[in-house]
Amino acid sequence: MAEALTRGHDVTAVVRDVSRYQGPPDARVVAGDVLDAAAHADGADAVISAVHQSGADFFVRAAQSLTAAGARRIVVVGLASVLPTADGTLLMDTAGYPQEWRDFYLAHAAGVAALDGDWAVVSPAGDFDHDGPRLGRYRVTAADAGSRISYADLAIALIDEAEQPRHHRQHIGVGWFAEDSPSSFTG
Repeated sequence: MAEALTRGHDVTAVVRDVSRYQGPPDARVVAGDVLDAAAHADGADAVISAVHQSGADFFVRAAQSLTAAGARRIVVVGLASVLPTADGTLLMDTAGYPQEWRDFYLAHAAGVAALDGDWAVVSPAGDFDHDGPRLGRYRVTAADAGSRISYADLAIALIDEAEQPRHHRQHIGVGWFAEDSPSSFTG
């Protein structure tokens, strides 16, 4: 949300519990649920969804709700697990990839398949560097378990796709460039 606010957008944060909201103070904060996205997305140019919940049908129902909300553009934070690697194998199907969350990965993939309209799903190509800095750049890349990106740089990719869509009805992975690896950070 901070990235969208910095770029001058009016932002409405729809959260389950307003008292637990810890985001930027300049956002309009309302109680709501992604399963009723239309209640708060009326007239929105874009909807960005970053939700997590277990349950086999949650992501499909969320996708249907986001589509029904009628926003011009839907951008969803996705999972690297269901992205193809450079050789076309889904990351979750590569040797050594953790399988204890496989049902969650498959539920998320079903949600992506249920999206309609003009949408993009943007995932870290691998994982987050939880303490990583905002570098202000990223690349679109195949899934790679070793790839990293900071939360701030993922936010840049999300807002870029909302403002000037380059990927339509696609699930993309984003990560730092090789020279941006954590071992190259100093200070």
